[in-house]
Amino acid sequence: MLGGSCAWVVLCTGPVRSPFVSLFPDTSMKTKHELELADVKAVAAAAEAEALKNHWAVTIAIVDDGGHLLWLQRLDGAAAVSSHIAPSKARTAALGRRESKVYEDIVNGGRTAFLSAPTIDGLLEGGVPILKDGQCIGAVGVSGVKSTEDAQIARAGIAALGL
Repeated sequence: MLGGSCAWVVLCTGPVRSPFVSLFPDTSMKTKHELELADVKAVAAAAEAEALKNHWAVTIAIVDDGGHLLWLQRLDGAAAVSSHIAPSKARTAALGRRESKVYEDIVNGGRTAFLSAPTIDGLLEGGVPILKDGQCIGAVGVSGVKSTEDAQIARAGIAALGL
């Protein structure tokens, strides 16, 4: 019969599962670790202690995973320019997710074009990323003494987190 109506009856005896669910990846929220203020203070205190133990006048900068400044501390006697260099080293380490020395080595190895990379201006040793479960959650940058000593101070600060 044309133009008639039709009725369907569906009897469900259990939960209904869409046939499309298995086609899509898990959409649950992921957990992202981040630095809390207490973490930042602990890193800063340990880095300061390392610098003072060695009588080094430095600036210590701590950034989040996006390179945004969370802490800046210039110790007595540190050169004014170090307050510009330390955050740059930290930002470079955070955004690159590796020590800033890697970039210094790239440039020193002859890839001088790398100097033109935008927003990467801390291409000197002394920026160290803070890694938790393989993810970068921030970085520490130090400036004021030899670059190897800057990195030593940064690592001492990060060690306070026990990661």
